[in-house]
Amino acid sequence: MGTIAHTRAGLFYGIGAYALWGVLPLYLHLLKDIPPAQVLSHRVLWSLLLLAAVVIATRRLRPLVAVARGRVLLMLTGSAALIAVNWFVYIWAVANAHLVEASLGYFINPLINVALGVLLLGERLDRLQGGAIALAGVGVLILAATGGGAIWISLSLALSFGFYGLIRKVAAIDALGGLTIETAILAPVALAVLLYASTSGSGAFGRDGTMDLLLILAGPVTAAPLLLFAAGAKRLRYTTMGLLQFIAPTLQFLEAVLIYHEPIRLAQLATFALIWLGCGLYAWSSIAASRRMATAARA
Repeated sequence: MGTIAHTRAGLFYGIGAYALWGVLPLYLHLLKDIPPAQVLSHRVLWSLLLLAAVVIATRRLRPLVAVARGRVLLMLTGSAALIAVNWFVYIWAVANAHLVEASLGYFINPLINVALGVLLLGERLDRLQGGAIALAGVGVLILAATGGGAIWISLSLALSFGFYGLIRKVAAIDALGGLTIETAILAPVALAVLLYASTSGSGAFGRDGTMDLLLILAGPVTAAPLLLFAAGAKRLRYTTMGLLQFIAPTLQFLEAVLIYHEPIRLAQLATFALIWLGCGLYAWSSIAASRRMATAARA
């Protein structure tokens, strides 16, 4: 029963994380009139305050400082730059009615992760996974060949988050500690952006109480799903977490079409069809591999 409860808790945390990421555009859309650089800066600073409080409350500050040095610190500097690019592009996409392209990027991302694992980590593909990546590649090529428009958004999000995940996979630090150090690395730049905006008269903070509250909420909005994800990943198999990650882009796509009425071109539909088929193959392959491992373990 303990194992079942452990797994159920993991599913709750994992679904919660991806559901929160899925509805993130609803929050960011409320900030669409604020320059993306300022939204990103507030996201960094308020997240750092919240994460620092969690680290201190759990008495993890000293071990964290001990770990975050040398090669680990260098890797986290790289991952911080990648997550900053990812956040900025995503904020800009939501504010400029490109949520369809943003959701496409996160559909591509799991397949990018598989490709990076093969190319850089020496992992092996089965036939279904190879077919999944091939279908995704054809979809992207179709979109590019037919005048992909803002395909750069999809590719920027998929590649930046893919390489971010790769660095975090090999860096010897946990999710909470890594995110805390990353936001600390980005904090001086974020503070400089906000100070410049304030002195130039373009700063958004301090003009409207409601908007100030929304900007302050950037901290928990950013940190909560990441902490839920970390808790879920500890309780679930990696395969299960991989399947759950399709929740977020599905919600984002539905919001783009049903709430914000973004137009969808035929080439985009064709690309989505191929990506969804690729994701389906990837999911089927993951489930089959998991069943084989479970059967072998019982034998």
